[in-house]
Amino acid sequence: MGRRAGQHGGAADLRWDDVSSFFDPDLMGALPDVRVPDASVEDWQAVLDLVAEKGWKCQYSEGETVLPVPRTEAVLSRPADADCPDLRVWPTADVLAIFRFHADDEVDFDVDLRELQGQDRLDVFCGFLREIGRRLGKPVLMDPEGDYGHPVLGFDVEADRVVLLADPQVR
Repeated sequence: MGRRAGQHGGAADLRWDDVSSFFDPDLMGALPDVRVPDASVEDWQAVLDLVAEKGWKCQYSEGETVLPVPRTEAVLSRPADADCPDLRVWPTADVLAIFRFHADDEVDFDVDLRELQGQDRLDVFCGFLREIGRRLGKPVLMDPEGDYGHPVLGFDVEADRVVLLADPQVR
């Protein structure tokens, strides 16, 4: 099964020319919300395990303090007034996803659309969503910044690929 990153059956999940408006920071906000709804502590741990297995560069921090990546239970059981920890993950050197441990029932992370320009970066992003979605067996959805609950694209478990969930905006 020699699938290349960003590829499914030899074709890209999404074509840049079809979806570029969803990656326009002026239209979507620079930091859209990417999430796995109906998640669990086990799902969070599966994501941490996936990051380690894939060998993706990562950095865990609480406030300004960089620490080794802990078990999910320890992260999610922190006091409510503690600094919100984050895990920075680089699936490639020039694409960053920042996971924020706000709740145990939703895996959420941010990406910077300014880093996701062009087909190659889109393929990396789709591959990243696909890896997480396959591992969890759940959809991974991207909402415009500040428009939670209205995903424009995401990993579809049944289709086993990233699909459009809204019509692209035309300028």
